[in-house]
This record gives sequence, structure tokens and C-alpha cells, in this order.
Amino acid sequence: MAAPKNAFKAALAEGRFQLGLWVALGSAYAAEILSTSGYDWLLIDGEHGPNDLPSMGAQIGALRHAPAHAMVRPPMGEAWLLKQLLDQGAQTFLIPMVESAAQAEALVRALRYPPHGIRGVGAGLGRASDFNRVPDYVTTANAEICLIVQVESRAGLAAIDEIAAVDGVDGVFIGPSDLAADMGHLGNPGAPEVLAAITHAFARIKAHGKARGIMTVSLAQAEVYRDLGADFMAIGTDVNCLVSAVDGLRRRFLGEAPATGSGGGY
Repeated sequence: MAAPKNAFKAALAEGRFQLGLWVALGSAYAAEILSTSGYDWLLIDGEHGPNDLPSMGAQIGALRHAPAHAMVRPPMGEAWLLKQLLDQGAQTFLIPMVESAAQAEALVRALRYPPHGIRGVGAGLGRASDFNRVPDYVTTANAEICLIVQVESRAGLAAIDEIAAVDGVDGVFIGPSDLAADMGHLGNPGAPEVLAAITHAFARIKAHGKARGIMTVSLAQAEVYRDLGADFMAIGTDVNCLVSAVDGLRRRFLGEAPATGSGGGY
């Protein structure tokens, strides 16, 4: 009996576009509600969402048998935290602020058992091995881990070829909001210079045979990114959807004009 199949990783390998949504409310109940909304993957956000290890673990559990695949973004790529999230059952990771091949290589090692990495052998205590009911977990787990590195700075773009070439990196996710800020366009990820940088990055990532990911809360921008060749993309957040729904309900009842505005960085 082997480690659970990573459906998201398999889909990327087969070239099937994967549609996602950000989950930032820090609620396992909210994650469960979203899990049957038709998205291929849901991003449990520990970088900007009000999450700690127990809350992320609860959300991983809520999505365990759901149609939507759980992707986890920790605050940063620290090996000790990745070890705990792995044992909680996380298989797909989005690691923020990667700027070098050395960082990417260290992340690959942090997510894999020896001799290919430094992950501690203790999954028998957690959900990953179905609480030690999966006898072949430790010998099959490495193959089902999916690592997505997030490039969101000029330094990361300068090293995009070296990062994408790292064996064990399954995809590169461009963070448009932070990238825009680093390029002098804070709050304007749709700026022409930013889009040109994303276009170039997508071409380089594809040249290395890796999946290209991105997110936006603008459907018009999502169409642009899809046309650029995004292989996986998030098109909103649970927070934005909640705000839009509750504000829209009130405005429709009162006959008020729709609100306009944009969200923050992701």
C-alpha cells in the first residue's frame, strides 16, 4: 500500500490545466465548503492568512477526501515547518520568495526522505501515512510530493533559468503583486512592464519543461494569463468572494451602485 496519489502533480505532468482558489480565512469549515465548488485545487495560505500549524493541519484534513486538491503555502520555506506539514498530509507546496537555485535545491531536499533529502522519518505519528496504516508510505512518499516555487522579485526573475532547471521543482509560480511592487508598480500588477516580465518568465519556465502558475482576482487579467500559457492559476480568494457576496447582497437590496476596487498582494 503506497502513499496517496497526488492528483494535482499528475495533472500537471499530463498537461491538464488546473484551476484554483485561495483559501485565506483560516477556517477548516470554510475550506470544506469550498472543496466541492468545482476547483481543481485550493491554496491554504499560511503566508498572509491567519493560519498556524494546527489550523493548516485542520484544513488539510478537511480536504483530505475532497475533489479539490490541497496546496499549502507556509510563511516561508523552513525545513522544520515543512516537516510538520508533510506529516499532516500535505503533498503540494507553494513556497514564497524563492530567488535562487540554491534555495530551490534546499527546498527539494527538505521535502524528501534520505538519501534524496533531509525529511525526518516520523510520518507514522501523523495523517500522511494514515496514522501508520500505510506500510509503504516512506518508500513511496517522495514520488508524490509536488514542489512549486514562487518567484516574485527582480532577483528571482534574474535567476529564473537556474531555478526552473532544478530537479525536483515541479513548477514555478509568478507572484504578480509582489513582483509589481519590486519593479516600482505597487498595486498595479497589470502594468505593461510587469506583464512583459511575466511573459518572459513564462517562456523561460516552459523551456525547462516546468509548469507555469499565477493568480489574480481579476477575470480579465486571468484571461490574459491563460493566453500566456498558465498551466495552473487561482482566480480569486475566499476573502474576496465573501466580501463581494455580502456587500453585493446589501447593495442589490438597497439599489446601490456596485463597488469598485482591487485587492492586495498574493
